[in-house]
Amino acid sequence: MLDRLLLSGACLALAACAAQPAGIASPADTTTATMSEDARIADLVSRMTLERKIGQLIQPQINSFTAEDMERYRFGSYLNGGNGGPYGDEFAPASEWLKLADEMWEASVKPLPNGEPAIPTMWGTDAVHGHTNVIGATIFPHNIGLGATRDADLVRRIGAATAAEIRATGIEWNFSPTVAVARDDRWGRTYESYSEDPQIVARMGAALVEGLQGRQGSAEFLDGNHVVATAKHFFGDGGTERGVDQGDVNGDIEELKAIHAVPYPAAIAAGVQTIMASFNSINGRKMHGNEALLTGVLRGELGFEGLVVGDWNGHGQIQGCTNDDCAQALLAGLDIYMVPDDWKTLTETLVAQVRDGTIPMARVDEAVTRVLRVKARAGLLNAPKPSERLLGGDWGVVGSDAHRAIAREAVAKSQVILKNNGVLPLKRGANVLVAGRAADSIAQAAGGWTLTWQGGTELEDDMFPGATSIWEGIEDAVEGSGGKAMRSTDGSYGDKPDVAIVVFGEKPYAEFAGDRKDLAFRDEEGLDLLRKFDAEGIPTVAVFLSGRPLWMNREMNASDAFVASWLPGGEGMGVADVLAGAKPATGKLGFSWPATCEGAPLNGTEGALFAVGYGRALTDTSATPTLDETCAALEAGAGLDWFSSGRLADGVRARAGEVDLANMIGTAPLATMRGIDRNAQEDAREITIAPGGYIEFFGTGENEAYVITYDVPDRPMGRVVISSGGARFDATQDLGIAAGKGWREMVLTQACLPGLGKTLRIDSEREFTLRIHTIRREDLPEGAECTF
Repeated sequence: MLDRLLLSGACLALAACAAQPAGIASPADTTTATMSEDARIADLVSRMTLERKIGQLIQPQINSFTAEDMERYRFGSYLNGGNGGPYGDEFAPASEWLKLADEMWEASVKPLPNGEPAIPTMWGTDAVHGHTNVIGATIFPHNIGLGATRDADLVRRIGAATAAEIRATGIEWNFSPTVAVARDDRWGRTYESYSEDPQIVARMGAALVEGLQGRQGSAEFLDGNHVVATAKHFFGDGGTERGVDQGDVNGDIEELKAIHAVPYPAAIAAGVQTIMASFNSINGRKMHGNEALLTGVLRGELGFEGLVVGDWNGHGQIQGCTNDDCAQALLAGLDIYMVPDDWKTLTETLVAQVRDGTIPMARVDEAVTRVLRVKARAGLLNAPKPSERLLGGDWGVVGSDAHRAIAREAVAKSQVILKNNGVLPLKRGANVLVAGRAADSIAQAAGGWTLTWQGGTELEDDMFPGATSIWEGIEDAVEGSGGKAMRSTDGSYGDKPDVAIVVFGEKPYAEFAGDRKDLAFRDEEGLDLLRKFDAEGIPTVAVFLSGRPLWMNREMNASDAFVASWLPGGEGMGVADVLAGAKPATGKLGFSWPATCEGAPLNGTEGALFAVGYGRALTDTSATPTLDETCAALEAGAGLDWFSSGRLADGVRARAGEVDLANMIGTAPLATMRGIDRNAQEDAREITIAPGGYIEFFGTGENEAYVITYDVPDRPMGRVVISSGGARFDATQDLGIAAGKGWREMVLTQACLPGLGKTLRIDSEREFTLRIHTIRREDLPEGAECTF
């Protein structure tokens, strides 16, 4: 595997080396030509300086370092975050991804002095349902839909297709599959889980590993068509209390392992090369610093020999640690720190901690050896630059017809029919009306981790070349059968249709932004349309897009057929294939479907409206009883949070002038918003108001105070005015006093804004930067003062 070793500085003086690719030694170097793989890696480690060893354990994100930094620090790996793209452009074309991969590789292999080996770097990415950070890539269904297929061979083929598209852009490592066993559907990552059943998760996760890496023991294993896979997140991420992301998992350790550790032996047996540590805690101890589990269980009991990589600044959550100072993680068993921005200081800290004996050199060598072994197995230590590899720059692979056909097959097999009184399959020649905003939105069907971290309906369909919306799929299927298809977002029509299909569901989200307090679905667009058509005597089909089962009793009562479509991705034809009867309905629930809306963990038949394994064939037209529509959570009304966990609440909007800023991210002439980290990844926003500009929020609530967690980095240089309900308040002095003092709480009451209304606006004479973590409306005692 290592028949060509890395170039040492001594080679620079030899003319024979000139023909070799930068950083790669001459095959004539016989010093290690007959060594075993372990011996060769040991030789490389023995010739590395401490600084270069630590560099192998540091993984920054592309937005925070340059190729010059790579040449200096020789990072062993790097990543693109969910909102990161080449050269600061998250929507960069595929060619730019490959260009950056070449630049980083070339910087990492520039010769080093004194015979020290130059180790090629590798790029990791979150391609969790296809290579969906890249425009034009195939968008497969999310894992929750793939679990509904129960088709491991299909998942294996999806993995292989995804690997090929990743390789075309020069990337070698995928942070996938997620093998979490989601046990509380309020968790915002439920859609990344195949099922609440550990055995289903184990089978599907192992299949994706084999698809991404190739079958272990075969000639295809980790060849140029495949990438390094990652099983994540070890362990228990799907079992947190109340479904809180990055939260606590409590209980008897053996009982927890019997659920949440089950997928890992299957992934290890499939040859997975890397495992990612989880953000969560187990019985109060953060996984990134849990030696008993990262080393004792994962390596001792389960026999994992690959490398353990951290999650986004996860080491910084360990008690006593910060993002740039955490020896505890390495000592506990972490091999690579995912440190997006604080890589420089962390590098310096780790070097110092090895020199002062806090971290034994033996532990560093062990971690570096694991990193090099993975690179060796993937053929990366002696590979040419990414653009010269097998699939590098093969743009015909990205979003190819063959891959889209696999995605369409997956979509069809993932559709789960929960109700059908005979309206499905659609009759040939029927006059079909398709309603709902989501029907023609590829972004909503794709969900989170699609072009951006959180995804978002603000992504227009021209951002998804080659993809097909659900409406386009239905239109093609209906008109192909001699019928007529009409598109109407609001349900209006001329000629009365024979049947109406209503497509609706959750807006895109990822991770903690998707955490919920209950399972009540409050967006009533779909419900209103279904009830409208029902009152007009038009048979209806509800197509529900979601990242989890939700309480749908009202919508089921109002529809004649109900389809759980999950997050099908970019091939809407697959949905139409089932609705029109071109493909059979074979999808089965991987999660228990709730009978009530409160949201307590539901795993099994007790309290389930439909159990795991339920899913009707198109021929099953048995009656569904009328369901109870009582929901205490709805009667209590929506929560008062306007903005929290990096997400605007349903019904709340942010706007700068005439430009809507979905989820408080985007650029407008009057203001710019970007995601920043406070307690978690992009859980806060930095708002820069242009001179004479403003930002405005619209939401719900009557006369309650606004409570805002905020930070002002610098004093305002001009007048800043806050207004609501027709009242205006000059906040310049108060914000000036708050400047530079870190995160604070602003309370806006009628004391300073009489007639407090459902809008809140901030104007600034000069450019002004404000950071916001939460916006909440609260009832406070009468006469409460405004505070900053």
